[in-house]
Amino acid sequence: MAKEKYGEPRTFDPNFKGPIHNRSCTDVLCCLLFTLGLLGYLTVGYVAWFQGDLRRVIHLTDSRGQFCGQKGTPLEKKPLLFYINSLKCLSLTVLLEFQCPTTQICVEKCPERSLTLANAKRNTEDKQYYSQFCKEGVNFALPNTELLKDEMCPDMIFPSQPLMHRCFPVLPMTKTVGDNTTINTLLNAASKESNPVRKAQEVAMKIFQDYTQSWQWILLGLVMSMVLSMIFIVLLRFVAGVIIWAIIISVILVIGYGTFHCYMQYAALKGQAGSDVTIKELGLRTDFSIYLQIEQTWLAFTIILGIVELVILLILIFLRSRIVIAIALIKEASRALTHMMSSLFYPLLTFALLSLLIAYWAITSFFLSNQPIYKVKDTTECKYSNQTCDPQTFNSSEAFKHCPGAKCLFAFFGGETFLHKHQIVFQVYNLFMFFWCMNFVIALGQVTLAGAFASYYWAFKKPADIPTFPVFSSLGRALRYHTGSMAFGSLILSIIQVIRVMLEYLEKKLKFAENRVARFIIRCLKCCFWCLEKCIKFLNRNAYIMIAIYGKNFCTSAKNAFFLLMRNIVRVFVLDKVTDFLLFLGKLLIVGIVGVCCFFFFSGKIKFGKEVASSLNYYWVPIVTVVFGAYIIASGFFSVYAMCVDTMLLCFLEDLERNDGSEERPYFMSKSLQKILNKKN
Repeated sequence: MAKEKYGEPRTFDPNFKGPIHNRSCTDVLCCLLFTLGLLGYLTVGYVAWFQGDLRRVIHLTDSRGQFCGQKGTPLEKKPLLFYINSLKCLSLTVLLEFQCPTTQICVEKCPERSLTLANAKRNTEDKQYYSQFCKEGVNFALPNTELLKDEMCPDMIFPSQPLMHRCFPVLPMTKTVGDNTTINTLLNAASKESNPVRKAQEVAMKIFQDYTQSWQWILLGLVMSMVLSMIFIVLLRFVAGVIIWAIIISVILVIGYGTFHCYMQYAALKGQAGSDVTIKELGLRTDFSIYLQIEQTWLAFTIILGIVELVILLILIFLRSRIVIAIALIKEASRALTHMMSSLFYPLLTFALLSLLIAYWAITSFFLSNQPIYKVKDTTECKYSNQTCDPQTFNSSEAFKHCPGAKCLFAFFGGETFLHKHQIVFQVYNLFMFFWCMNFVIALGQVTLAGAFASYYWAFKKPADIPTFPVFSSLGRALRYHTGSMAFGSLILSIIQVIRVMLEYLEKKLKFAENRVARFIIRCLKCCFWCLEKCIKFLNRNAYIMIAIYGKNFCTSAKNAFFLLMRNIVRVFVLDKVTDFLLFLGKLLIVGIVGVCCFFFFSGKIKFGKEVASSLNYYWVPIVTVVFGAYIIASGFFSVYAMCVDTMLLCFLEDLERNDGSEERPYFMSKSLQKILNKKN
């Protein structure tokens, strides 16, 4: 019954020796469609670039849409952009819309010293220096409240450095400034009210300063993680079993000690005066060490680590036999990688292509508008936010009445040409083609690597039967024969991703709506399409492996891969998840080594790092950054490894179905796998 439902198992083929070389082009219609889409994409980009204004890429614009530093204009000698209230640039709006919700002016130089508006008014020389960071024609006779309310002047200026032609504060948090007040005093003077928003902005400003002080060391930590990832993959070739079991035992011991340590801290704090305060009662604090002085924090750590430890132990107890097979597959993948070291550098090609694609999408999107468009910007929730406005009549508009703190600021350029009149259509097309091309580049990498690793597995005598330049040969086959199939799989995934973006847009539009049913439906649809995207990615990945091996079209390959997986569902699920788990532990080991080294360096535990640590507000900022970056880098290297393991797994299942170990039908799997499965040739 199972055979009928999921197809017949593979039969022996004496001519099958790995990836088929005599193959034909697949999914030609989709290849033509993708080619037409690319030509249209290039045409839209060319027209947008031709009609757009190159100055908008070279020069920055102030809040009135004027170009900073442009020759032949009054702002020719003012190439830098200054933000009236730089703290507003630390809000979430900047990340979502790439637009700081504060007035921006062009300046000749960034501030070189700290000064408050109140102190500047007391001295003529200071007033003259301060005026260059205010709007033109500002009247200093007005009260400070009026000047700050309309953002005619900044409430304070800090010593700043130009970065990408923008003035970013560099705050000497421990030193005194001209008026014998610390920067902390200046920050408090800006807002006498202590509120969570101000505290969050102050923390963000300190974090930004830490990045300016430690970015060189952060880059060094990321390079270190890259080197460790490569060393780890090479070591797996020789001592995979020892390393993986050592990782498992080390993780168990480390988490166990962490659980014990957290519980001891909890027990030590229990009963002490003031330690029973909850995190909710403390609220947001700039000094994070306070949270380590309450028992609730350590109790939460103890529970979380204890649950993680229990889950790992249960996995090891019930899946120990599958772990042995997974280790054998990892060993086989390590051998394949050592014979194809060039495959480890293939992600660099993918990264370069994706970088070019992102740059093309961003510039094209940027050029699809031409005339200055102004929008309502507000750091608080306002239903008029992001709506277009007229700066000349904004103060008398409904938006200003309902949102007194809002500003009508320059957002981007629009125009009256056909391209700009139908800007929404072209922007949607730009986004869709971006997703399609991005998924195609990823698919190209998966087909290329799968073909190379499959040629290793199906080589009966390794490495003698491995073809010359397997990665390059696989890339050539993928582009020559299977562009259409990769475009087909990418198209399906891109449609789902565009729908998800549209749902996000609708949810944002319904944010202030009273219809809760509509919002609930939107969120349910978002969840469904998120799950669908994950399923399609899994199916595409296995379909690409079958395409690389047999050269069939996308639908046939997807069906064959799905049936093969379903015929071995238990083995596939366990081996896949156990292998993913083991590779995840490898990532944790690399991240842990880098994280520990960074901790001792940035916390000043070693002499070499004391000077760097003394200049930081929060030593954990570079540590977290390096740890996160190390995980991303390790994931990049291990993605090649994971593709190798997935390819080996499908080839391994095919090998079991095709062959029986006889002289006529010998197994292609390694002797270690044969021994574990009680098989032999």
